[in-house]
Amino acid sequence: MQHIELVIFDCDGVLADSEVISARVLVEALEHHGVTVTTEHVYRNFVGQSFPKVADKIRRDFDLDLPGSFEAEYRGRLVEEFAAGLRPTAGVGEMLGQLAVRACVATSSSPQRVGRTLALLGMERQFERVFTASEVENGKPAPDLFLHAAKCLNAKPENCLVIEDSMAGIRAAQAAQMEVWRYTGGAHFAGFTPEDIDTPPDLPAFDNWSAFYQMASELRKDT
Repeated sequence: MQHIELVIFDCDGVLADSEVISARVLVEALEHHGVTVTTEHVYRNFVGQSFPKVADKIRRDFDLDLPGSFEAEYRGRLVEEFAAGLRPTAGVGEMLGQLAVRACVATSSSPQRVGRTLALLGMERQFERVFTASEVENGKPAPDLFLHAAKCLNAKPENCLVIEDSMAGIRAAQAAQMEVWRYTGGAHFAGFTPEDIDTPPDLPAFDNWSAFYQMASELRKDT
């Protein structure tokens, strides 16, 4: 691994254990429009992508004329569910408190959603910057968002480590020529076998934050 000067974290499914909630809300919202999908379908097809991309894919895949209000209704319901039950991924707070290098967030979520998410988790001040897909032309799996974050923070791509849970995010980081590790400790991976998760064999992966510094002890503050 190259010398790492910046760790770029995805938010949903990495910092926030939110993907189960998001998937359930989307499944329920689609039921109101006569479309039945499973949460597993959501995990496999939509995780890691911005909601406008997800909505467009739903329209194409199901030949569905979603109303213009669909996104706003979904987001409104999600805000309610997050306020009631959103939690951080287990151990992430302790890991962040020991991180010796700079950190930022780069997410496909909207600025409003990631802002609320980090506020609910008490993480608003843990990161140097928060970047969203709204700031670039092409979201994940394109490399634009990660390259934008690195440029803004004066970090070379080869000196960045990206922590992602989704394949869209992993492909984006790889396209940006950054080191990338896959975090699989989110609740949305519960019950999945390693074959189900289908992590590329040469990609470092871990399912609990206590393993993070076992993999990169040089990123931990001296104690």
